Amino acid sequence: MKYCPTCRGSCVKLSSSLASTLPPQTSRGRHLTRDFLWKNMAVYGPVVKIHPVVLASIADSYERRNEGATRVIGTILGTIDKHSVEITNCFSVPHNESEDEVAVDMEFAKNMYELHKKVSPSEAIVGWYATGFDITEHSVLIHEYYSREAQNPIHLTLDTTLQNGKMNVRAYVSAQMGVPGKTVGVMFTPLTVKHIYYDTERIGIDLLHTTCASPSRTNGLTSDLAQVGTSAARVQDMLTTVLAYIEDVLSGKVIADNSVGRCLMDLLNKVPFIPAEDFESMLNSNINDLLMVTYLTNLAQAQISLNEKLVVL
Repeated sequence: MKYCPTCRGSCVKLSSSLASTLPPQTSRGRHLTRDFLWKNMAVYGPVVKIHPVVLASIADSYERRNEGATRVIGTILGTIDKHSVEITNCFSVPHNESEDEVAVDMEFAKNMYELHKKVSPSEAIVGWYATGFDITEHSVLIHEYYSREAQNPIHLTLDTTLQNGKMNVRAYVSAQMGVPGKTVGVMFTPLTVKHIYYDTERIGIDLLHTTCASPSRTNGLTSDLAQVGTSAARVQDMLTTVLAYIEDVLSGKVIADNSVGRCLMDLLNKVPFIPAEDFESMLNSNINDLLMVTYLTNLAQAQISLNEKLVVL
């Protein structure tokens, strides 16, 4: 452990002399990030499932990076099962890079993980992330440290430079290669990445999508009633698409797909049979409850505001 003026604390400095012993292509990892190799090799290992809050946190830490820093790194947290790794949280770790060495504040990373465990005991360290398009020699050194913190850690990269016109997200696992007793290198094998979300995260994602059509790239939160109307319109559009498909199948314009038919049958079986009169009565009752809660909320706010003015007088 050495003192690093950039991290302002104890950090680990890893020399690039270790990476220089690796085969050039393997240590730099540049040949592993080409698209055709990515598509052909991303079949080995577990499936990496990423929540949108993780990507937002990484992008935010990149925007808040220190002046002169080219990338940011951090620890990713989540859960592991037999066939997949689910990444649910992350935090950035201060570091400093030069041509010869990389200094990482591991004491900060340890303290942050201890705080995270108090809030989410089920989340464990599953690897680390770095912004950028490629894997560097320093990535090999940092990955060696996380190999001591987690078994077979995941290395996640987020392309904040938008080289292909979008923010590519890729995940890797490392594997040793070489001749026993001779020079041993590290190969990063790409994994399949899937984006998943909770229902609460879906609300935020839909709101972010609405900013794409806004010239100012900003948008405010909508009311509960407006969200109900938007959801109802979306359901109506989906029902229109399903009805159009069914009519095309019945008329012979489209060949019937058995898998689609089974999905529609399962969907219909899950819908309870409710007479139209009962459904309308239940809907009106819920709407009345919502309007009553809204009225009481506004009335309480008005009383509080009036009380504050009376106290001032």
